Amino acid sequence: MNSYIFTSSEGFTYQPNSTSDVPDVENLQVIGYAAGENEQVAFQNLIKDNNWLLNTSFSEIRCLQLEHLHYEKHMMTFDLKTPQRYS
Repeated sequence: MNSYIFTSSEGFTYQPNSTSDVPDVENLQVIGYAAGENEQVAFQNLIKDNNWLLNTSFSEIRCLQLEHLHYEKHMMTFDLKTPQRYS
């Protein structure tokens, strides 16, 4: 079984505390996560577990396989406000 993330570049994204009416960030929205033997099965599982997605206006959903089955245990967070070099 593999883990997948589903995303869409449709929609709009704003920075935190934005007062602009115009989106100011190129967006990539996470639609959800699902597991399956392959991308097709994972997408079917995503829809099965999140049927409400069929009622949204998203049309193009991208799928990327995650390296780890338990991806959440391998997450790393970075702080843009702390100037550090990463090598």
